[in-house]
Amino acid sequence: MEIQENFVNKVAASGLVTLNLEEYYPAGERLVYDIKENLFHGLMLREKDFREFIKTHDWAQYAGKNVAVICSADAIVPTWAYMLLSNRMKPHANEVVFGNLEVLEAVLFTKALSKIDINAYANERVVIKGCGDIAVPTAAYVELTNLLTPVVKSIMYGEPCSTVPVFKRKD
Repeated sequence: MEIQENFVNKVAASGLVTLNLEEYYPAGERLVYDIKENLFHGLMLREKDFREFIKTHDWAQYAGKNVAVICSADAIVPTWAYMLLSNRMKPHANEVVFGNLEVLEAVLFTKALSKIDINAYANERVVIKGCGDIAVPTAAYVELTNLLTPVVKSIMYGEPCSTVPVFKRKD
């Protein structure tokens, strides 16, 4: 007697579209530039010294890198100093932001997500994949939710076999 079993992949048949934020992970090394190294006695920035540093520093070392610019010292740094750093780094670096590495990751993901054709997900039931091998900042999940909400039928978080409902359009 022959028993024939038909297995049905319920996840595949569900019509869910999975978006994995890891696929949008921006390439490039991340590093922090701490302007405290440019402070006189760790307390203040002297314009003449800083402008000399700007002229002589090897900016090519930032080629292809993503740079977060901070000041970890308790000092007053004029805004123009950060502007000068950005102006000199940006021709070499992929990205330059003011803030820590968390801010940098958020900016990188926001830029990557802005390139998604959101209309491709119109009226879809979307699962934004949760856990993975790459640490995706919460800001990226928030940004993707903001982008998708106006066009999708629903948004869920997690895995297709186990999701948490986030949004469902009321028709």
